[in-house]
Amino acid sequence: MSGRLPAAESIDWRRLGNGLGLLLVLAVVFLFVSVAVPQVVGSDNSYVVRSDSMSPAIGAGSVVYVNDVSASAISTDDVITFQRGSERVTHRVVAVVEENGERRFRTKGDANEDPDPELVSASEIVGRVSFHVPYVGYVVTFAQTDLGLGLLVIVPAALLIMMEVRDLLRAANDGDETVDDDSTGDPP
Repeated sequence: MSGRLPAAESIDWRRLGNGLGLLLVLAVVFLFVSVAVPQVVGSDNSYVVRSDSMSPAIGAGSVVYVNDVSASAISTDDVITFQRGSERVTHRVVAVVEENGERRFRTKGDANEDPDPELVSASEIVGRVSFHVPYVGYVVTFAQTDLGLGLLVIVPAALLIMMEVRDLLRAANDGDETVDDDSTGDPP
């Protein structure tokens, strides 16, 4: 073997394209599985960011992957997700405050001019953001609508079923078109 790359004529471009397409599909599927089951990427939870309060670091439509941590493990500059009433918020810790023997956190969105008005208590903390993936949250949010469910789940599933039925019918028809072994044309 000479160690040279194969000539362009000897590359099976269709097979290469199919392989790359398969890798792309697997990567996209893995990404969306990781949103539904964040444990596959080592996180405890995942959430869609709905505002630009953390941009440019984390924009609206991003999915944040959050790990459960104790309040004692959180420090200044950590990005945390916390529950405030019915709202889930992802902001950066700008100060750690000891108040009445309890560790509390002053938070602020990177895009906001002022810190959040209320301190975050340890009981409100969902966890610390370990990483985020931009734009995926838009698809996740769309998939939760009736139209999104139809376009992203039902239509592809129906197309897959129709293609499989077509392939089964073709295979059955190919099996019916067998040629008689007597090629002389004389009656037996």
